[in-house]
Amino acid sequence: MDDLTSRILKLTASRMGDRVIVGIAGVPGAGKSTLAERLTAVLSQRLGAGEVAHVPMDGFHLADVTLDRLGLRQRKGAPETFDALGYAALLHRLRESGDLVYAPGFDRTLEQPLAGSIAVSPGAKVVVTEGNYLLLGAEWDRAKEQLDEVWYCRAPEELRQERLLARHVQFGKTPEFARAWIDQIDQPNAQLIEATANRADLIVDLD
Repeated sequence: MDDLTSRILKLTASRMGDRVIVGIAGVPGAGKSTLAERLTAVLSQRLGAGEVAHVPMDGFHLADVTLDRLGLRQRKGAPETFDALGYAALLHRLRESGDLVYAPGFDRTLEQPLAGSIAVSPGAKVVVTEGNYLLLGAEWDRAKEQLDEVWYCRAPEELRQERLLARHVQFGKTPEFARAWIDQIDQPNAQLIEATANRADLIVDLD
């Protein structure tokens, strides 16, 4: 963690006061959110309250009503079930704006995005964002262009699968349904995401 926070602080120093935005990519259950939250906490201790914000990509999940209309409800979590260009637009605003910015979050109990639930103060020096598809290319490159660095987060496969199953069950799926969802939805997405790891600026191996 010391090495990772030092890397971000060096980026901050090199930007001469401009905001630094670091992205963390990785497959479902790899530990992206946990890493982002820990980085945010440690950097906040170093830089001060309000100087660091955590803005997940999950706030750009399409709502279930939209997924139903598009016939994508059973693919929730796949690239096409996110508003990639909306996410890129938010990152651009965070990059260029000196104003208070409200970003959407995601409620895992409701399994729905929540508009305006994350406040990024005008003085925030660092924004940590995380999501599965930051390195995917195509329309996702619009988001990547706004990032100073993108790190790829990995975890041991057995641990990742256990964590993913526990998360699905915690938020309402039966173990049987959760295992089927992992096999049919999460694993194909994971293979797609893993193939993008070579585009990362840094690989972070978690245990």
